[in-house]
Amino acid sequence: MFSRPKPGESEADLLRFQNQFLETKASPAVKLVKKADKRRGNVERGIDGRLPLQLSKDVVTLDDFPDVPPPLTPGPPKKSRFKSARVHFDEDPGEQMDHNDQHITAVLSKIIEHDTSTAKVTMPLFTGDPFPQVFHRSEIKTEAKSGPEKKSIFAQKMAAKKAAEGAWTPFLAAEQSNAGQATSGDAVGSIQSQLPRIVTGEGLGSLTGEQEAQNIHKENLERLQSMSKEQILEEQKQLMAQLDPNLLVFLKSRYGTCTIKEGERKSERERPTRLTEPQTLFVSQPEAAEALTATFLQEPNMEEEPGMEDSPRSEASMRTDAADNDLPLKPQKEWVHMNNVEFEKLEWMKDLPLLRQRKTRKGMQARFSLKGELIPPDKEFPTHMGLHHHGEEAERAGYSLQELFHLSRSQVIQQRTLALQVLGHVVQKAKAGEFASLLKGSVLQVLLDAGFLFLLRFSLDDPVDNVMAATVHALHALLVSLDDEEYLDKAFAWYQGMTVYPLIPNSGEEELEEEEEGDEPTPNQKPPERKSKDENKPDTEVARYDVVKGLLKTKMLHRLRYILEVMRPVPLVVLEILDILIRIARHSTEACVQVLDCPRLVETIVREFLPTQWTPRAAEPGKLLASLHGVPCPTAMKLIRVLACGGRNIAARLLNTFEMKSRLSRFIAEDPKDLSLRMEEAISITTEAFRLWGVATGYGQACDLYRDLYPVLMKIVPSLSQLTSSFQQNKTVFELSVQRAAAVVTLLTQVTQTASCRAELQAQLSRSGPEGGDQIPPPPITWSQVAGFRPVIETNMKNCLREITHKETWQPLLSLTTAYVIYMGVYYSNCSQQPAVNPIDCLEEVEHLTSKVLLPLLSQPAMQALWEMLRPCSALCNPLSCSPGPGSVPSIVSLNYSGNKTSASLVGSKSPFPFLTAFLVLVNSILHVHKGLVSQYVSILEMKGLKDYLLQCCTMVPFSLTPSSIWLLHHEYHLQYFVLSLAQKMADACPDYNQHASLHHSVAMTLLSRLLPGSEHLAHELLRALAFNPQLIPEGKVGGPEAADFSDLLRLNSKAKPSPLSLTAPISPLPSYGALLEEAYRQLPLIQSCFLFHFTYLKPALIHSRDVYQGRTHRVQSMLLPEVRGPILPSDWLFLPLIGLYNKATGAETQWATESRLPLDLVNIMTRNLQWILLLETWRAKVLQGIPIAAKLARLMCVFLTGSDLFLEGPVHCYTAALLSLYCQSKVFESLNLDVPLPGLASFHDLYISFLEQFESVSFGDPLFGVFVLLPLQRHFSVQLKMAVFGEHVNTLRALGVPLQQFPLPLERYLSPPEDNLNLLSQYFHALVTGTLQHHWCPILYVVAVAHVNTFIFSQENVPQEIDVARRSMLQRTWALRNEGLKRHLLYYKRADKENPLGFDLYEELPAIRLNYLQAITKKECSEGTSVSDR
Repeated sequence: MFSRPKPGESEADLLRFQNQFLETKASPAVKLVKKADKRRGNVERGIDGRLPLQLSKDVVTLDDFPDVPPPLTPGPPKKSRFKSARVHFDEDPGEQMDHNDQHITAVLSKIIEHDTSTAKVTMPLFTGDPFPQVFHRSEIKTEAKSGPEKKSIFAQKMAAKKAAEGAWTPFLAAEQSNAGQATSGDAVGSIQSQLPRIVTGEGLGSLTGEQEAQNIHKENLERLQSMSKEQILEEQKQLMAQLDPNLLVFLKSRYGTCTIKEGERKSERERPTRLTEPQTLFVSQPEAAEALTATFLQEPNMEEEPGMEDSPRSEASMRTDAADNDLPLKPQKEWVHMNNVEFEKLEWMKDLPLLRQRKTRKGMQARFSLKGELIPPDKEFPTHMGLHHHGEEAERAGYSLQELFHLSRSQVIQQRTLALQVLGHVVQKAKAGEFASLLKGSVLQVLLDAGFLFLLRFSLDDPVDNVMAATVHALHALLVSLDDEEYLDKAFAWYQGMTVYPLIPNSGEEELEEEEEGDEPTPNQKPPERKSKDENKPDTEVARYDVVKGLLKTKMLHRLRYILEVMRPVPLVVLEILDILIRIARHSTEACVQVLDCPRLVETIVREFLPTQWTPRAAEPGKLLASLHGVPCPTAMKLIRVLACGGRNIAARLLNTFEMKSRLSRFIAEDPKDLSLRMEEAISITTEAFRLWGVATGYGQACDLYRDLYPVLMKIVPSLSQLTSSFQQNKTVFELSVQRAAAVVTLLTQVTQTASCRAELQAQLSRSGPEGGDQIPPPPITWSQVAGFRPVIETNMKNCLREITHKETWQPLLSLTTAYVIYMGVYYSNCSQQPAVNPIDCLEEVEHLTSKVLLPLLSQPAMQALWEMLRPCSALCNPLSCSPGPGSVPSIVSLNYSGNKTSASLVGSKSPFPFLTAFLVLVNSILHVHKGLVSQYVSILEMKGLKDYLLQCCTMVPFSLTPSSIWLLHHEYHLQYFVLSLAQKMADACPDYNQHASLHHSVAMTLLSRLLPGSEHLAHELLRALAFNPQLIPEGKVGGPEAADFSDLLRLNSKAKPSPLSLTAPISPLPSYGALLEEAYRQLPLIQSCFLFHFTYLKPALIHSRDVYQGRTHRVQSMLLPEVRGPILPSDWLFLPLIGLYNKATGAETQWATESRLPLDLVNIMTRNLQWILLLETWRAKVLQGIPIAAKLARLMCVFLTGSDLFLEGPVHCYTAALLSLYCQSKVFESLNLDVPLPGLASFHDLYISFLEQFESVSFGDPLFGVFVLLPLQRHFSVQLKMAVFGEHVNTLRALGVPLQQFPLPLERYLSPPEDNLNLLSQYFHALVTGTLQHHWCPILYVVAVAHVNTFIFSQENVPQEIDVARRSMLQRTWALRNEGLKRHLLYYKRADKENPLGFDLYEELPAIRLNYLQAITKKECSEGTSVSDR
């Protein structure tokens, strides 16, 4: 027994073991047996019994192991689902023929025998040899022409031999004799011009056979001409079903042969009139074809060219065209394998057909040039330009989107590169809107739907540099908008310009998902399950509504890192990749985290494109370097800055992990002209370094750099004053220098805010002590370290403000001046809070600044011109200017808008908004420090341009929010807020100043319903200081209540004033309308407390927004604002306390319900809410015009649904009745529409059903409650509401005792037009007859029912029989009523009249036409009974 090899033994040991085994001649443990292959059957064995070597196999046998596997129990047999469809031969073929074909006469109906005695029969030649003589092919000369069918050489020789022996048929002779009979004017395939193809007459003799064949052919033609087209097609279908398929193939081949022979005789002059085949998309790719069909819109050509038709060519005509003499070369019979010419394959060698425009009203397929330009369908291009190909519509130049898609997956590198380059050009021009008026639909949307995004992702993985570069360029054109980056960089120096909204799509699908989750996420908090939901979705589904998120799911960041790190592309590709990463970082905080977490991506960018040491490289002017690797790049610094805006944690990781502090010091400490870079790049990279530092200090980070670089800043800031005198230098360098100076001032603004928090944090730390827990340490910057820049910046600001009269220098310096003014405003807003500052010195400084700088500036004509430019540049006053661009798609968010190229826009060069907002910030900060200067700034509120702008803002109808409008309005609302803040200070300091108080209060109320997420602090300040400020509602103290009473007494706009409702509530005496307003005006502080309490659900968002606006940098979490799904407050926010109480009472908890049970002061909360609504409806009616009257009534109905007897409380009852009287005025009530969806209400029908149930339960017959029940029952509203009252809730009729004289609406709204719903009329009649509806119970509906039933039973219009039978029956039943009073009301009703106790007038005698109709129906003499007196 030999041991097995052990670990460590070498190959020599194995050879030694083998030799020992062979020497012992021991039997092996395994025996090899050669077995036959069962699949080959019996194979002959050799002499030794072994199988042949090539058929032998090595079979391993083991001891105690059977050679044959054990038998297995067979499973159930499998049934084939295709077995039934197979052909079965069980039935006899003869029986099948008899069964399917009744008789041979079904095909041959008439058989005529002819004499065949004259038929020539060729017999073989008799020889004396035992076998026929053998001939050799070389003895026979080939003379027969090779036809279109393929023949062997032997067959050709045999045909020539038979021709030589005279073996010809009568048909061939006839064909040769009649070869010239077909004229050139006959159409190809015409029946009359051709000889018989099937019946040849062979065997009947030369003349007889030809004559008989012609007679048969003539009979066939006459038979066909006598049949209609439908009959021919039916017979053809029947014959094709009966004949053998092989016979059909033979007949078609005979037809094709004749067609070709006739086509060869076509003349050359027929070619221009030949048809071209209409081009269609590939049938094999229907989905891609449908998605990629961008249609070219053109006017239809009504003049059809002669010979032009829209029918496709037949196969025969195609062969005829190919057989013409327009091929560049002619096939020769000596050529190998050219005896059968395939004309279809040779057609591409022909000249292109002439380009003709077909007569069509349909659009044509769009085609693009190699530069991405749209090619008109009627424009011809020379073929050497490379725009023609052998695909669809070969005569048209250019490539369709489908062809470019196909070409992009080619195996040829140049073709892939070309296709991607063209697609990139197309996307670039589509985003610019060049195809908006030429193409139907969006090119970008068509591309995305066809999978363009994933085509780019696949192509990005291509190892070829050119393909990868073309893909990056196309992806850059799709994602990046250079205009967006220009706007955002320009706005960085504005007030709150550092904070931006994430460029994330606001899709309806995601909104539905959020509604399903139920909870409203707080700002800067994403739903916890959204990420997991997106991970479970396929990439295509995610990319459908968010392109950036779909790309991130495809691991694109890893590929971009590989390209930058390993492939090291050319500079242009590097810059485009960095732009793409910037666009991804602007998407959301999650996208920033993914970029930061991608392995070695940020590390590669920092190492390669932000080095602290590099070798200077020279480049030609206007061109890039040969390689950007190892050279500082401004775009890379900008990417780091945009990533830092994603959150304070991201900024901390960038500063500490990637050593960005050392790089900031490297690029800031050195002057741009001393950097070994081009001047433009040196200024740009230092600008981005200052911006990045500003973002970091906005979080309270990188403050230690301020101490290290303080001498550098003290050197830079004074030198900024030289910019005012260096305007004549290079324009590009000057603009970049201004941006760098603005970035420096913005940095100092953030540093000042951070230093102002030190005192607060130091006090908190001292109060908490060492055991205070997680306390934020104070920043290492003191106020004294930043206060030294204030005099220098103030001097620079004065120098810039002096240039306001020089337009050529004022416009370039506007952004820098704005940054100076914002710095001064931030400085003085925090100066008074610092314990180390002398308050007297601060007051003297602001007095000096006011008298020497700001007041003289206000008197400048140029300053007044800026106020006049507010309306032309406003996005709110010009909603069309901020509509989405023509090339925008929902899945790719862009700030590009239709008015972005004009100077008169909010971000244009003439826009006054950035500077005026900064100016108002400074003024409000000064007035916050020195309230005695308020009166000196009255002139601001007196500016005519400002007043016109505010007035138009109040009257503008809210428009839909787009990404561009959100960003623009966010900055525009800042100006409105600071104007209102100035007005509030003016009203508090000057109680007699109420000239524009109403306007300012209206603007405040309008702005409150428009503010966007991120501005919760501004909304809170408006609620706290402006919305409920009595000083801004002068109507309450200058005779407003008295005027309301006077108007209520006169009611000039109404014909008759209804008497007040007889209220069920115990109120005596009934307060007047003016008294209610006066009481509401006195309760404004309590109303304010009520609303502030119900807005506590906004507290988390309010805290974050307050930290941002107040500059508490140590608490700022992100520079990205919350995602916008709508304004902060709903449009009907003034009803929120009422809605909150209703939701608590009904158990429908919402985000506004802050408690789980009804509060104890329920009456007070309801009263305060109703008081505020009444006050606004009376004195600020224009503010509430955006809320439909139906929505207002639905909210008021919640008063009766909250609690069982809340509506019976005196104040609640009075204010609800007052509001009802306002809403029932004719000019207001005309706009009531209950058939449209109402905001915040799922179904008005469901609300009304709940209202009826509540009325049946707890109404106590209250007239006010009853009026609300009757309002939706008007004639022009849904019949379902009326049927609910007269059907399931008929018991409400006993309690609807609203008197006719107190009903606020005219009865005509219930009676006109006459009711035509038969079911409702039947319910009316049934309620009247059964006594359910009586006059003393429900007078209003009694009048309505009587009027409609009377009109119905006496109507004599032509109606369907069913309605006519019901009408006659109802009239007969009315005549047979025993209740004479009801009978008289139904028959003698004349018209409605509120002054009549019945509510309507009666005929004393029926009119003749009604009397005759009644007699005809009842079949009685009614002459004595018609003059009925009162019984």
